[in-house]
Amino acid sequence: MTSSEASTQRIPPFVSLGSARSVAGPGLAPGRGGIHPNPVADLVTMSAVSRETAVSGRTNVFDSMDDSSPIARELAHETKRRERLLGRELPKPEKTRIFTVSNQKGGVGKTTTTVNIAAALAAAGLNVLVIDIDPQGNASTALGVEHHADVDSIYDVLINDFPLADVVAPCPDINNLICAPATIHLAGAEIELVSLVAREQRLRRAIDVYSKARAKNGEERLDYIFIDCPPSLGLLTVNAFCAAGEVLIPIQCEYYALEGLSQLLKNIEMIQKHLNADLEVSTILLTMYDGRTNLAAQVAAEVRQHFPDQVLGAVVPRSVRISEAPSYQQTVMTYDPSSSGALSYLEAAAEIAER
Repeated sequence: MTSSEASTQRIPPFVSLGSARSVAGPGLAPGRGGIHPNPVADLVTMSAVSRETAVSGRTNVFDSMDDSSPIARELAHETKRRERLLGRELPKPEKTRIFTVSNQKGGVGKTTTTVNIAAALAAAGLNVLVIDIDPQGNASTALGVEHHADVDSIYDVLINDFPLADVVAPCPDINNLICAPATIHLAGAEIELVSLVAREQRLRRAIDVYSKARAKNGEERLDYIFIDCPPSLGLLTVNAFCAAGEVLIPIQCEYYALEGLSQLLKNIEMIQKHLNADLEVSTILLTMYDGRTNLAAQVAAEVRQHFPDQVLGAVVPRSVRISEAPSYQQTVMTYDPSSSGALSYLEAAAEIAER
């Protein structure tokens, strides 16, 4: 790849990725199990060639559908969104962007957001590292990386001073994506960190050493690092805040998520004041959005009103495919790239890359 080609990367054409596993697009390695072909994907594929079929005199499937049908409107809307992303170029950042994905409220989509945005950027040809510092290890599971008790993990990096290079493992489904897994040992790391020197800076130093080692070995620079945090504000999360330059906050479109956001922002202010002055809340992503409810619309409107520059335009809907993907140790990008959830995360990844 020439330097001019490396300056920008392309999101792969989504319709050519097919439904599920049989075909792997650019940046995607062959899948491992999955779902049957999706008839909705066939409709989307047909819509992508609507101009050609119109020229040849054949009937376009959307021309024959009733616009008053909610399903038809939704399919047409999704098709237009896909067309806007086709061939879209993603710029490589000038330096490595490090995101901490955090929210002390559980179940808002932190891990799901981490792995799917990371997968979308990696599928576009960018070099991405996911650091899993949640003792549950769900991000490691979703990326298909082993994280049983005998595996060297981010615990060994934080507590035993292992080099980060010794614990990272490649994601088997997506090229350019690597992961530092979490094991159950992290559950006790909070207590063990208390007595260690520079306890808040250990992850930051490990990342700095790893970046220098990659440069020394002639490896490509990492474009993005995503740190998946546990649903708490303990020392593991503080380490993530000290290592990052940006915070990505997933917010579930429900009232309790708003209530927890104010406390999270207060803690981030404390980190900025005492430990990491460069930290900023750069990105907020609305997740689990249900357009059928007034509550979801009200929460989304309120968040956008208070954080107009941080909230992404992309909104992640409630999606069965997103929930199913981890059971196959995959992200939704490889499990069902034609789904609405995959499309939303692709849009969010493109927005982040272009900011």
